[in-house]
Amino acid sequence: MKDMKAHLEKLRVEAEECELISKLATNETKKDLFAKLAAHHRALADEVERTINASKPQNT
Repeated sequence: MKDMKAHLEKLRVEAEECELISKLATNETKKDLFAKLAAHHRALADEVERTINASKPQNT
């Protein structure tokens, strides 16, 4: 579980970095590319988070 949480954090950081690069880029192609990368990393992070939450024991 620790590995998954570490991976989740890494994906979130990478998404933020891509978003920042996208905002700072002056080349429109690079802006678009890094915006797409940011969205992709966010989607991956969301999937990892769903997997983590689904694997937690349920209290009844």
